[in-house]
Amino acid sequence: MANVHGAKAHEGAEPTRRDVIYVATVATGVVGAAAVAWPVVDQMNPAASVLALASIEVDVGSVEPGQQITVKWRGKPVFIRRRTAEEIAAARATPVADLPDRVARNENLPADAPADDVNRSLGGREEWLVMLGVCTHLGCVPLGEAGDFGGWFCPCHGSHYDTAGRIRKGPAPRNLDVPPAIFVSDTVIKLG
Repeated sequence: MANVHGAKAHEGAEPTRRDVIYVATVATGVVGAAAVAWPVVDQMNPAASVLALASIEVDVGSVEPGQQITVKWRGKPVFIRRRTAEEIAAARATPVADLPDRVARNENLPADAPADDVNRSLGGREEWLVMLGVCTHLGCVPLGEAGDFGGWFCPCHGSHYDTAGRIRKGPAPRNLDVPPAIFVSDTVIKLG
């Protein structure tokens, strides 16, 4: 067997000074490459502030039917609306087949769940609607209780959402997204 320098290695032969220097150089190079790569890889991890907001709890005990609050979660606005019976009835009166986006966009359900009103509300509590307050067209923040369908309206480009947060008219391609959310008590919703 030939070593790096072309000389024959003998079984049981002691390593030469050159072999030790070669191994030390390779080891130093590997450690140096890892030291340079670590900051690049580490900066891709989420910041501590983002991790702290991975989940939040919101007390909705004081929200009356017909009212909406907006909270910030993961740097985005989240609309939490307690709908009236009239708003629920209006949403349920619209057939899914008439919607531009027929998918619920609810992270609490399978990805292909239909966009009926039940699949847009929060876990069996039909009066509660929780959605990211970000227009799916260009990321604007829609205005509540506005537009042609009594839900949300994005004045920047004219997208109209109904009382279930489904796109009904305008350039927005999809319904407002429903984030992961559950009731952890009678009055507290956990996002994330």
